[in-house]
Amino acid sequence: MWESRRQVDAASVIAFRSIFGLVALAAVIRFFGHGWIDSLYIDPAYRFTYLGLSWVQPWPGWGMYAHFAGLGLLSVGMVAGYRPRICSALFFLGFTYLELLDRTTYLNHHYLMSLISLLLAFLPVQRRTVSAWAIWALRAQVGVVYVFAGIAKLNPDWLLNAMPMRIWLYHHGDLPIIGALLQEVWAAYAMSWSGALFDLAIFPALLWRRSLPFAYGGLVAFHLATWMLFPQLGLFPWLMIGLGTIFFAPDWPGRLLRARQFPARRYVDATRPTQPKPWVARIAVVALALFAAVQLALPLRHYLYPGNVRWTEEGYLFAWRVMLTEKVGFVRYRVREPGTGQSWLVEPGEYLTPMQSERMAFQPEMIRQTAHLIADDFANRGHGDVTVAADAFVTFNGRPNARLIDPTVDLATVRPGIGPKSWVVPHGADVPVPTARRSVESAEP
Repeated sequence: MWESRRQVDAASVIAFRSIFGLVALAAVIRFFGHGWIDSLYIDPAYRFTYLGLSWVQPWPGWGMYAHFAGLGLLSVGMVAGYRPRICSALFFLGFTYLELLDRTTYLNHHYLMSLISLLLAFLPVQRRTVSAWAIWALRAQVGVVYVFAGIAKLNPDWLLNAMPMRIWLYHHGDLPIIGALLQEVWAAYAMSWSGALFDLAIFPALLWRRSLPFAYGGLVAFHLATWMLFPQLGLFPWLMIGLGTIFFAPDWPGRLLRARQFPARRYVDATRPTQPKPWVARIAVVALALFAAVQLALPLRHYLYPGNVRWTEEGYLFAWRVMLTEKVGFVRYRVREPGTGQSWLVEPGEYLTPMQSERMAFQPEMIRQTAHLIADDFANRGHGDVTVAADAFVTFNGRPNARLIDPTVDLATVRPGIGPKSWVVPHGADVPVPTARRSVESAEP
């Protein structure tokens, strides 16, 4: 009998679910407290959509506030254990809906929260026991984040140039005591290498019983340090600290309570076998296999595209590329009406919020979508068919500005798809600006 089908104490999964619910509740509260519901979901007149998902639209009026309030109640339900699988499933649907509204709001830990809530919705947690494979599924999901984050750091910028860590640490020079130290070049190299080694080593270290206590202590220290140095990470460090508890023994909450002399009830003998229905087991195995395949394929898909993924962004999202790149962009559009010869210079800020303008300036797909937005607006104003070209420049990990988009391409004719973007200029290429413009078919990852 497959060992992972045996029943074990469900206490660790219950604790995992409760911790996740607390982090989810904190996320919802932050959206209310910082006014992000308005600025991210209500105020924007335009939203950058994912391929095939332009039909996903925000609730009208106060509906977005009600939506977030509902997510808060579902988070409380997960913490309290009230219909936890239903609460997890509804939270997955509601939170993923938010992420699909606008590419601008993508965050790695929000993507992780969607995946975790999906897993929690289907885990066979009984009142006091759980199948061992369910615990291993949660451990694998946490491990995927670290492993692929570590692999992504094995690049020359991170290891040989300590970029972008040198940029980020330099800006912390005003910190008391350690500020001057952080501005030293060797400190950036030390943190870059230690960050890569941590991501690559922490998963196997958490799996080995003898190293587990030390590994988890290192995990807590690492994420607290990143939280203090990089507040833009938001709740990600706290999420990983909480999720890391799943690597402890299934009955660790009971042991902790007993160690502190609180009464705790032993739920079940961890070696007790079960006899699940064969068809249920087969469906579970197939579903987990498909889920695992997707989790492995998405971070690797960038190998199907030419060029540097950190420059082209093809295959960058949903791949656990955490804090790898410092990019700042500038974009201006050149609009021309061939029939009349009229031309205009258009700034993205005329159509987008400040946050959208900042994020789109270094992401080719968002630059393309903005070009279509401009073309549609000119058509609605009676100008007919216009061409829209982009002068887009990006500074990448401390390098000088370089052109990102081929300025001869009429972006208004570029359609979405899954193929490589031939209109993205390879990094370092010297591209002149011809007088003619051309149209191409291209794609988004």
